[in-house]
Amino acid sequence: MESNKRRTARVKDIFEILDPLYTQEKTALKYRTPFQLLISTILSAQCTDKQVNGVTRVLFRKYRSPDDFLAAPISELEMDIRSTGFFRNKAKSIKGCCQGLVERYGGEVPATMAELIKLPGVGRKTANCVLGAVFDVPGVVVDTHVKRLAMRLGLTENKNPDRIEMDLGMLLPEDRWRRFSDILIYHGRAVCKARKPDHAGCAVFGLCPSNAI
Repeated sequence: MESNKRRTARVKDIFEILDPLYTQEKTALKYRTPFQLLISTILSAQCTDKQVNGVTRVLFRKYRSPDDFLAAPISELEMDIRSTGFFRNKAKSIKGCCQGLVERYGGEVPATMAELIKLPGVGRKTANCVLGAVFDVPGVVVDTHVKRLAMRLGLTENKNPDRIEMDLGMLLPEDRWRRFSDILIYHGRAVCKARKPDHAGCAVFGLCPSNAI
């Protein structure tokens, strides 16, 4: 089994190789306020950022606040977000999240993990995305790409996102947590795809356990 010291050194090399290859944007989701990013992140589950941005371009003209979402019939909201997939569950999560924002935080998005994860529909992934992009709070965002690449690169033996977040956090300094998440997300979309990873086009293939197979 790879030692923690060797794994940490390998992560450092992976970071330094991939960092210059991908955009420095903290998220590809388009937003103007913390609330918009929170809703967009909920919608992004099992959906591309491009599709979410297309939906929210219209959605945020119609719904400008938590109260606006709460006032709409859930069937109407479902239709408005239908093209993002899993629209019934997402509509329920958005309604619950907005209710929590109004009741707990006066309609404002809080700036701590402890407060955010008290909102219905908001887990650590969503909270870390918002905290890092809006409030510059360090955090590892574990979406499907980060989970897949962390396992493929041999950076974790865990499948649980919360455990993966902890494992990656131990391998990197805090100021690199969010950026490393972004790097893995972009690399996962462009090269290390779920069904057919492009080993020939992978800049870190030499550092990947797949190279030893």
